[in-house]
Amino acid sequence: MTSHPAFPPPPGARAYPLRTSRGEFAVVDSSPKPGAEVRGVALMLPGFTGSKEDFRLLHEPLAERGYRVVAVDGRGQHESDGPLHDETAYAQRELARDVLAQAEALGGPVHLVGHSLGGQIARAAVLLDHSPFVSFTLVSSGPAEISVSQQQRVKLLRDALAVLSMAQVWEAIQAMGPPEEVGGPARGLGDQDQLRRRWLGHSPAQLLATGRQLCTEPDRVAELATVPLPFHVLSGAHDDTWPVAILDDMALRLDAQRTVITGAEHSPNADRPLPTAHALADFWDGLGQGRLPAAPGTA
Repeated sequence: MTSHPAFPPPPGARAYPLRTSRGEFAVVDSSPKPGAEVRGVALMLPGFTGSKEDFRLLHEPLAERGYRVVAVDGRGQHESDGPLHDETAYAQRELARDVLAQAEALGGPVHLVGHSLGGQIARAAVLLDHSPFVSFTLVSSGPAEISVSQQQRVKLLRDALAVLSMAQVWEAIQAMGPPEEVGGPARGLGDQDQLRRRWLGHSPAQLLATGRQLCTEPDRVAELATVPLPFHVLSGAHDDTWPVAILDDMALRLDAQRTVITGAEHSPNADRPLPTAHALADFWDGLGQGRLPAAPGTA
C-alpha cells in the first residue's frame, strides 16, 4: 500500500488503510459536514480497472447531506495489495468476503454502492450475508455478463496482459488513440500521469480474474430479489457495457428504485457527480423516513 498516493483526497476526506479481518484496504473516507445531521455511512466499490478515486466528486455533496462516504480499492486494485500472479485470490466469492469484512470494520450497517464490476462483487457479498447492509445501489452494473462489444475489449486486454508488462500494456493503450475514444484505464478523473500510476498499481492477476468474471457472470437477479433489502438501480442515459433497457428490466425484477442520470454514460459518478450524489442521498433519505422508493426517476 503506497505512502505516496497518486490522487490527493478531496477536501474534507482522508486516505488511509482500513484494517479488516481480511487484511488492509486503501480507502478514502469523508465525514458529514459540520452542522449536518448525520444520516448514515456509504461503502463504495469501484469498477474494472477503476479505483476509489472514481467516487471523488461524490464525497463533498454527500457529506453536505449528512453521509459519511468510504470509497475502497478492492484487493489488487490501485493502492490495495494483492497477489500479482495468483488469480485464485480474486475469485468472486473471495472478493465478496472482503466486502463483508470492510463493512464489519466500518461498524455497519452501511449503504452499499457498487459501480460496474463493483456492483457484481457487491451483489455476491449481499447474497452471502445481507445483514451488514441498509440498502444496495447498483451503479451502471447489469444482471449478467457485459455486452459482446465490451467482452471483445476485455479479451484484447487479457491477451495483452498475457504477453506484456503492465507498463507495456499502458503504452499500447495510449497508442490506440485519445482517452475519450479508447476509454478503460486511460480515461477517468485525473491527468494521464495519475491514471498511469493507478494502472500500474493494479495486479495483473486481479485484472485477468475479474475480466473473466465480467464475461461469464450468470444472471442472479431472481436470487437477489429474495433478499430483504431496498434496491436502487442508477445509470447514465447511455451505456455500452450494459444497455440501459437491460438495466431498466433488472430494476423491475428487483422492484428497485430506478434513476437515470441525463447526460451521463457508464460512469455517472464521474460524468455528472452532483445529480448522482443527490439521487443517492434522496434514496437513502427516503429509507430513513420509512418510505420504500419504487417509482422510476430521472435526474
